[in-house]
Amino acid sequence: MTTIRSCSPADISKLNLCNLDPLTENYARKFYFDYLAKWPTMFIVAENQKGQIVAYVMGKVEEDPDYLKILGDNYLPWHGHVTALTVAPQYRQMGLAKQLTAQLDRACEQENAWFMDLFVRVSNKTAISMYKKMGYVMVPLPNDSGLVCPTGPNSSCSYSVYRRVVSYYSDDPTGKGTSEDAFDMRKSLPRDRHRRYVRENGENHRINPEDLYHG
Repeated sequence: MTTIRSCSPADISKLNLCNLDPLTENYARKFYFDYLAKWPTMFIVAENQKGQIVAYVMGKVEEDPDYLKILGDNYLPWHGHVTALTVAPQYRQMGLAKQLTAQLDRACEQENAWFMDLFVRVSNKTAISMYKKMGYVMVPLPNDSGLVCPTGPNSSCSYSVYRRVVSYYSDDPTGKGTSEDAFDMRKSLPRDRHRRYVRENGENHRINPEDLYHG
């Protein structure tokens, strides 16, 4: 049996089973402790019967400074961000990622965030497929929204990919280049009932990393 719970300081030294995945970003220990101190309800782990951490998610809530509203579509309002989500290989296909992100979503909802977002390598088709199953996918507007969705079997007013950040990652595990693009994927939370912060055809909306605020 696997238990989903909040991360504790002692857990930071037990993340290796998850971090061995080559597509999982690894950080200095201070980075993990800083997240735990600032957003304790948004650092969530899955622990097996042996006391091993077999999956975890790290998230936060943030927004760009008001003076950056001149950036237009690139301005980020109050939102939840998935910084890291990883599951040890032998514990995949068990629904742990969905359970972890659902708990993170609830924590961000309690903070009145507009939406959730995350960055993923464009080559990581497995992760993109997983995120879509967890709600980072086209979702029709509610019937009482007052807005009209386009007609057609594939139409929707909410889309998973908001934009493509060119050369977001400084390495390319595919070996085809020296960097790799990222998809900025979003999922509206209840506050964004009119889907203000998603867009259609976001895969084709390209920006550079310097267009993002890194405060």
